[in-house]
Amino acid sequence: MNKSTLNVIGCYTLWGLLPIFWKLLSGVNSAYVLAQRVIFSCIFCLAVILIKKRGGEIKNIVGNKSERRKFFLCGILISANWGIYILTVAMGRILEASLAYYMNPLFSVLIGAVFFEEKLSALQWSSVALAFAGVMYSVVSYGTVPYLAIIIGLTFALYGAFKKGIKADSETSICMETMSVLPLAIIFIAYAQFSGLTTYSSLSAAEVILLVLTGPITSIPLMLFAKGIKGIPIVTSGILMYINPTLQLLVGVFIYNEAFTQTNAITFAFVWVAVILFVYDSFRRHRKPAAAEKA
Repeated sequence: MNKSTLNVIGCYTLWGLLPIFWKLLSGVNSAYVLAQRVIFSCIFCLAVILIKKRGGEIKNIVGNKSERRKFFLCGILISANWGIYILTVAMGRILEASLAYYMNPLFSVLIGAVFFEEKLSALQWSSVALAFAGVMYSVVSYGTVPYLAIIIGLTFALYGAFKKGIKADSETSICMETMSVLPLAIIFIAYAQFSGLTTYSSLSAAEVILLVLTGPITSIPLMLFAKGIKGIPIVTSGILMYINPTLQLLVGVFIYNEAFTQTNAITFAFVWVAVILFVYDSFRRHRKPAAAEKA
């Protein structure tokens, strides 16, 4: 197993275990946690960039109005994704969060088809249909839509789609995305402080430390991903990405004792079959060019 593969596995493993970290902050207002995450992620990435003496990249982006707009849009999307995810974990719905990331690739191909006119194969359409059937089964059984899973999966898929137009590396990208929404984060923290919603004096020492750690906790997995993704096949990355929701599922069931009901089992079964078809189709598509090159 090469270093690139280990970096990607490390990224997805850290993401899969993140519910444990966010659960420790469940006593703090979720919007407040999000605002602090934006601030400390920006500070951490900016520090890394300055240590690497690459501050010129930030300066060039800041001076480009078109690039600033792209980063602001990505900043809004990833902030929405982070905020809903933090709230979902705090509400004790880790299983729903894991469902979101099982469905995320399916959302991505659907967005590609709708907004970027990408053609889907029969297997990809089947995957989307099966995932939709699983969600509808949950709706009929519980009488409610798993809206948190849909919002988390959809915002991350949209974020990934818009990221295609950004060429910056992970540190620069996260720094600019968080810097774009930094004023909103600061305004909210000021509001929380003066309104009494959440004040620094109301936080324990442990909570303050955890809020500071949201910076590296957010940034390090992305750095590992950026280092590893260039050295492994896309199909390998596509398979390894399911380490993340699988670990989240295990954390929810075995650490926090969330109920895995029959309805959950059937819903996840639909999604898992969809994922298997999706991975198989990706593997099949990847093998065709490789076989043609050998021929």
